[in-house]
Amino acid sequence: MSSEMQNSEIEVARLRVRPQFLYVRHGKSERRKALVIQARARRGDVAGSHIGAGFTATKKIGNAVIRNRAKRRLREAARVLLPQHGKAGWDYVFIARMETPEIGWARLLDDMESALISLAAD
Repeated sequence: MSSEMQNSEIEVARLRVRPQFLYVRHGKSERRKALVIQARARRGDVAGSHIGAGFTATKKIGNAVIRNRAKRRLREAARVLLPQHGKAGWDYVFIARMETPEIGWARLLDDMESALISLAAD
C-alpha cells in the first residue's frame, strides 16, 4: 500500500471546546514566523486513530475580519499538510501570529510543514 493511500485514510477531526485546547496547551510546541503549533498525544479510550486540529487567533492579531482570514489560511494549510505530517492519536492547535494573514502562501506552508516535521520527530 502506498504512503499516499495510507495518509488519505487518516481522518482529521476539529477541536471545538475549550478543554480540548487547554489539554493540548500542555504538550509540545513549535514556533515559526507565521504560526505556532502545539501538539499532544491523546490518552486512554479517546486516543482513537484520527488527528485532532484546532485553530485560534488572539485579538492581538487584529480585528475580527483579520483574525478570521488568518484562521481560514491556517485551516486550508492544515487540510493540505496534516494528513501527511500529523500523527494519528494526536491533537494539534494552530495559533495565528501577526504575520499569518499577510505572509506569502508558500512561506506559510513551509513554516507549517517544518513545524509539523519537528513535532513528529520528538
